[in-house]
Amino acid sequence: MNLRNIYDSRRIWKICLVGVSLLLVGIFIYISNSLVKDLAKQERERMEIWADATREMAKANESTPIEFLSSIILGNHTIPVLLVDEDQHIIEQRNFKLPEPADTSKMMIDEYSKVNKNFLKKKLEKLRNSPNKIEIKIDDNASQMLYYEDSDVLRRLAYYPYIQLAVMLLFIAIAYFALISVKKAEQNRVWVGLSKETAHQLGTPISSLMAWTQMLDSMGVDKEIITDMDTDVHRLSVIADRFSKIGSMPDKELTFINEAVESSLAYMRTRIPKHVTLTVHTEDDKNCGVMLCQPLFEWVMENLTKNAVDAMSGQGRIDIVVTSDAQHAHLYVKDTGKGIPRKNFKNVFTPGFTTKKRGWGLGLTLVKRIIEEYHGGKIFVKESEVGKGTTFSIEIPKVK
Repeated sequence: MNLRNIYDSRRIWKICLVGVSLLLVGIFIYISNSLVKDLAKQERERMEIWADATREMAKANESTPIEFLSSIILGNHTIPVLLVDEDQHIIEQRNFKLPEPADTSKMMIDEYSKVNKNFLKKKLEKLRNSPNKIEIKIDDNASQMLYYEDSDVLRRLAYYPYIQLAVMLLFIAIAYFALISVKKAEQNRVWVGLSKETAHQLGTPISSLMAWTQMLDSMGVDKEIITDMDTDVHRLSVIADRFSKIGSMPDKELTFINEAVESSLAYMRTRIPKHVTLTVHTEDDKNCGVMLCQPLFEWVMENLTKNAVDAMSGQGRIDIVVTSDAQHAHLYVKDTGKGIPRKNFKNVFTPGFTTKKRGWGLGLTLVKRIIEEYHGGKIFVKESEVGKGTTFSIEIPKVK
């Protein structure tokens, strides 16, 4: 299984896990809402009994069980109730939390009485538009209206599933970021181990090749052949040096961005297909300084250039534009290749993601690591259109 298949399988697993999580959350909210509806129905039935008891008390005679009806009315300690007459004047209220006066003087009691009346009037206005009301027919000429609010228990139960959902999402978020941190640390260890081992393994044959070129030179071999060999050996040495710098914070030096770009592309200019035009556009500000590790920055430029050449199938145009503002140096790499669908703008930097049949999907991941982790910059797909080309954007902090 190649890295692309691994990436796809991981993506499918993530989608499945998210789907299962959403299904469980939906079931949980459904059950909680069912409980809320059942409790609301029970409270409605209690209020209907309360209304019946009130009606019988209003029509009481000698045979009316006053004590029993009173126990029903006085037994409501949880559901806030307003009882009003036909003119919407409040006859009775129960279980509303009214402010109690700290000062028991007559003036303060009268003041609190006004406050309570205003409070109950506002409650009444609100309850008139709610379904929580029951008409109480006293007789053909008189009636009352009972308004009630949900009890504290019902209100808390109504909010409870959403509180649990928030707690669950918080737990999932913490677990996710913890998993990402562990995964990232593991990836870092793999990157470091692989890079250091690669640099170490290249060291010995490079030293041998250097010795062989010196020996061939002393044997009178054609100088042009020796020069070409020296160039390739030097190239191998540069690659080994790059790998040795991956995994730990590399040393950076103050570098002018224009010079860094030109230097990075010197090797690629002679190795790109002849039908590919490579053009660099720099601004007049030749003093735009950035802190760079030049070997790693050259690696970035080579990766982006190779990707552009591959995307154009060896024929097209690559434009590299260098600009700057007060805070950053900006670098744009634009090609006329096959383009990237918008949905993959972020995926192209994911390890293992590639559209190439023989690709490993690590080039842009490495580029992102070098720019963002080692240089404190940013790289992203600025724009792309399928069939027309892609523009990558790099931002690197400018040295003031």
